[in-house]
Amino acid sequence: MSKTITPASAFGWLLITLGAVSCTSDAYKQRAEDPEIIHRGMRRVTEILRHDFFSPPVASRIFAYSSVAAYEALAPGYPEHKSLAGKLNGLGECPKPEAGKEYCYPLASISALMKVGKQLIHSESSMEDLKEEIFQEFEAMNMPQEVYDRSIAYGEAVGAHVLEWSKKDNYAQIRSLPKYTITVKDPSRWIPTPPQNADALEPYWMRMRPWVLDSARQFKPIPPIAYSEDTTSAFHKAAQEVYQIGKNLSDAERETALYWDDNPFEVVSSGRLTVTTKKISPPGHWVNITGQVCRKANAPIAKTAETYALVSVAFADAFISCWAEKFTSNLVRPETYINRFIEGSWRPFIETPPFPEHTSGHATTSAAAATILTKQFGDAFEFTDSTEVEFGLKPRTFKSFYEASDQAAMSRLYGGIHYRNGNEGGRLNGRELGAYVWEKLKTK
Repeated sequence: MSKTITPASAFGWLLITLGAVSCTSDAYKQRAEDPEIIHRGMRRVTEILRHDFFSPPVASRIFAYSSVAAYEALAPGYPEHKSLAGKLNGLGECPKPEAGKEYCYPLASISALMKVGKQLIHSESSMEDLKEEIFQEFEAMNMPQEVYDRSIAYGEAVGAHVLEWSKKDNYAQIRSLPKYTITVKDPSRWIPTPPQNADALEPYWMRMRPWVLDSARQFKPIPPIAYSEDTTSAFHKAAQEVYQIGKNLSDAERETALYWDDNPFEVVSSGRLTVTTKKISPPGHWVNITGQVCRKANAPIAKTAETYALVSVAFADAFISCWAEKFTSNLVRPETYINRFIEGSWRPFIETPPFPEHTSGHATTSAAAATILTKQFGDAFEFTDSTEVEFGLKPRTFKSFYEASDQAAMSRLYGGIHYRNGNEGGRLNGRELGAYVWEKLKTK
């Protein structure tokens, strides 16, 4: 028996059909909002930086440019978020999306991140592989082709803008400066340390354009203890503390020193055998923490991109500030002093990195990152960090970000590579700097 279709019923079927088409064409929007898109992009940058071996200061630069590009391409789709243009030193107004046109801003964001990240690293093929993988996932969302193409083009334009901005930060210029040499024979000054006896790492980093700071020396840490060889002096006592702690490390202190070691290129020598290990760098460790925290907080994609950008910028400025102090005070490392005046065969538990002692880079940069995360998620945000699991260490749970950053600072005393004063100076300086970055980069 045939069914009679009246004009009213036909109109009803038309509405249902149009509704189905509308839902299908808009279905991609919810799927595109998944913050894992940003997490995967930042994770790939972390993996490549470890593989390619970039020094921690250089790694911080790459993280910052990549995450800023991702945020800037995403922000226009979320009116409550403001651009960082005019707030970050030298960053002019970014390209604008075309008025009245539809965009998939998450796709634009990952497009910008990939463009910048690929340009600043060595292993371009690895970034390209992830790019193709993610773009295929977006294609499978069945968004309109013109929206897909327009979004990628917009992200590329933002990425290109950020890359042009990056060319004026003095990075290329300091790459061509003469080799850093030690000409003054002053026992208080830093000299290379075993086993690599490597040249100074990034001695001209203070000449980099700061991200938010007015200058590399805007925030000066507490000064180092006055150098002295007198066995009754405060300096000798500070070295004695490092020596005694190193000789009597507890298992917990050893584990803490290893957990926060984050030496991106560790060299271990035993007789004629030398083994090098590529591990995650300090910026990579805190980028990992940022990702884990955003996931725990169920942060939406805009807040996720914002958090990566703020943490990365604070970290990058902290390196510039810290390195300015390091190569101004040029303080001798505990290992050198102890070998000269306490015990010639003593070695620190972890390898001494190739740059001056004061202040601790770990303490400064970790405190800056922890300050941003505290401002973003609160004082008592408990989280578990599993960054070191792949290196054979157990996850660690912290009751707050400052607990983690304070532990990172103390780990350098346990490791035998910093005096307590250098850790404390960095810890206080990083917190002050992080708070300044947070106030300057109002994104809402």
